[in-house]
Amino acid sequence: MSSNADIEFVQGIMLDFARLTGLAPVDAHPRRYLWTDAFAVINYLELFSQTSDVTYLDLARSLIDQVHHILGRHRDDDSRHGWISGLDDQEGEWHPTSGGLRIGKRLNERRPDDPPNDRLEWDQDGQYYHYLTKWMHALNRMSQITGDAIYTRWTIELAKTAHARFTYAPLTGGQKRMHWKMSIDLTYPLVLSMGQLDPLDGFVTYNELKAAAIRDLAEMPPLDLENEIADMAEICRGIGLTTDDPLGIGGLLFDASRIAQLMSKGYLKNADLLKSVLNSALMGLEAFVMAETLDYPAEYRLAFRELGLSIGFSAVENLLKWIEKNPSLFGHESSVLEDLMEYMPLREKIERFWQDDKNRNASTWIQHSDINMIMLATSLAPDEFLMI
Repeated sequence: MSSNADIEFVQGIMLDFARLTGLAPVDAHPRRYLWTDAFAVINYLELFSQTSDVTYLDLARSLIDQVHHILGRHRDDDSRHGWISGLDDQEGEWHPTSGGLRIGKRLNERRPDDPPNDRLEWDQDGQYYHYLTKWMHALNRMSQITGDAIYTRWTIELAKTAHARFTYAPLTGGQKRMHWKMSIDLTYPLVLSMGQLDPLDGFVTYNELKAAAIRDLAEMPPLDLENEIADMAEICRGIGLTTDDPLGIGGLLFDASRIAQLMSKGYLKNADLLKSVLNSALMGLEAFVMAETLDYPAEYRLAFRELGLSIGFSAVENLLKWIEKNPSLFGHESSVLEDLMEYMPLREKIERFWQDDKNRNASTWIQHSDINMIMLATSLAPDEFLMI
């Protein structure tokens, strides 16, 4: 449970975010970025749950609408216009996620006949799979809070589109793979390699959405994700999950918490997967701590990556609660969770470091201020984000 001081701090962050990015009051050219906005939607839902102030629910709705109408459509500096799905204006309003969603990068995407430039690619638009899964999660939380099944429909339509366009079967045969980054219209890959944790993220997210569909869209079988889930399970097979990147470790812990919730509710029976994810997170955490990067000054640190780990630690706390309630399901995971709990003080260390005004004056904070402030807010008040 977040403290009153933390909730007040988060309220300040989220109201500033609305003003600075053109959400409220509405700017003529709002600044939208999919990863940041996915976390922001859930932060507004968290504040609504904590305060019962409908202002925050309205901000969540408005943000979803802005994202769909900006990142679901072609850029202002593009010769193409309208919905990136190719649907006409009316159909696009009904199915705003059916063509995926742009990242929101500063520069337009690399065209098919342009030579790759690894440095420039970081600043160029397109679609990232792991950003799309975060938006799926945000829409699912919106559906849960409002009871409006349209968000469930949109998130499953997004999942089906993303899966169809990001996954592929190699020409030489063998196991399916994924591209890390696709073009705005999802017709060609921009980065051929596969994100290490994308298949796991997809598998868990699809199962989260399957559970939502059973609840909200039982009468609409064409929106099921069974084939996509089977595909992603196959892609996951044999992939190493261990990483020493703090954001990646936090993602593993977040996925572990969702796996546990799905198991608790009878939607998933993957105890071996849960164990593998937790062990990978622990090994990665041990390597990360040995590097001692949390002792560096702010100018040499990336807040949003560290805050991803901090959010992950909140998931560990929830896992312990679910194990106590369901010992027959999770009995074998208690030892690795106890090992993970030894690192729990790092959560407060990270949060307090980045709450310090002096550290938020560092260039590394200022250069990524939107994503940093939003993920700090999520870390301080993570309950809604961690639910499925």
